[in-house]
Amino acid sequence: MVMPLYDDNPFKLPQTPVVSWSLIGVTIVAFILEFSANDNPTVIANQFGVIPAAVSGVYSFPGAISPLLTLVTYQFLHADIVHLIGNLIFVWVFADNVEQALGRLRFLAFYLVVGAAGGLAFVFSDPGSKVPLIGASGSVSGVVIAYLMLRPCAKLTALVLGIPLRISAYWIIGVFIAIQFINLGAATKSDVAWWCHVGGMLAGALLFPLMKLPGVKLFECIRPGDIQLESAPTMQGSPHLPRRVPR
Repeated sequence: MVMPLYDDNPFKLPQTPVVSWSLIGVTIVAFILEFSANDNPTVIANQFGVIPAAVSGVYSFPGAISPLLTLVTYQFLHADIVHLIGNLIFVWVFADNVEQALGRLRFLAFYLVVGAAGGLAFVFSDPGSKVPLIGASGSVSGVVIAYLMLRPCAKLTALVLGIPLRISAYWIIGVFIAIQFINLGAATKSDVAWWCHVGGMLAGALLFPLMKLPGVKLFECIRPGDIQLESAPTMQGSPHLPRRVPR
């Protein structure tokens, strides 16, 4: 198991990730309200989660909000504390750089749209299902793919089988992607939430290049070996000494 903990390589255009932190805060508040409400959390999931049969128009759950609105509200509900923490760790590690690359308002739109795309992928995988989908996994999957396209060689600290290691982002995200497709291939009819992850990843890969701010480069990757020698300016009469500069 690989779990990212933090990114210790700040993006070159630093700004406070207000939207990322706000999304984390709103999701935590929603979780508290979800489990402190008088209604059973299952009822909350049926009211605000994505139910494929409701979105496809073949079923209507009493008391549920508009099926189209659930494509947004489901992103802020979670089944339990482990589900919540697992998703929010990924938001904490990856979202701030993606927010900086998109700008705050664009990032908010990106997060919600890739989450909705994940919800729609879940619907299309089994349009007649009455099993509700909840969780930020679709949004998280889109954000993770955007980070991969932005800074694939950034060093992350991650728990690998319980051991903290510094690893390049492309290894961690590569494992993440592989797990999604492995589980997708093994999924049964009733276990189709992996489609939400894959839908979020595909939406993120398509939208991020279109929405990024001007000047933000994709796949920016500076390795220690990517250097060249350049003559450094010196005082008159002194020999020119080579210096190492990144390409």
